[in-house]
Amino acid sequence: MRTARNVREGHLTGWRVYTQIADRVRERILTGLYAAGTSLPSEAALSAEFRVARNTVRRALRTLEADGLIVTAPSKGRIVKTEGQEVTAVYRYQVIAGDLRRQIERGDLAPGDTVPSVAELRWLYDTSRNTVRQALAELQQEGLIMSRPGKRRFVRSRE
Repeated sequence: MRTARNVREGHLTGWRVYTQIADRVRERILTGLYAAGTSLPSEAALSAEFRVARNTVRRALRTLEADGLIVTAPSKGRIVKTEGQEVTAVYRYQVIAGDLRRQIERGDLAPGDTVPSVAELRWLYDTSRNTVRQALAELQQEGLIMSRPGKRRFVRSRE
């Protein structure tokens, strides 16, 4: 007969292994090992730790998400939910655009200043060219920066 809590040499075995994984991760969240607001280990890391397929880990994480303990945030992974707070899903390009927007608002990037190049921003944020371009396109659409054909992007003057 199968039991839900068979453990042999650190391996999870038995029926509905994903519930066992969910229970272990839930315990780590409740004891503070995975603190509120922090990212959980990746699916790959958890599947290696529990020696199960990634789909099994995904199923366990979906259970925790349904219980309201974690949320999935694009470009961040799964994050432990903070008490009474909603975690907003922010894409990487939005983070880059937000950082540049704050620099412009504070005056760190003054009107007429050159905006860091795509290559510089890729290096700074360790991200793809398309992600950086999407961030710059958002700022251009907002009218904060402008580009001159064949030249770099500049902070637009506030007229």
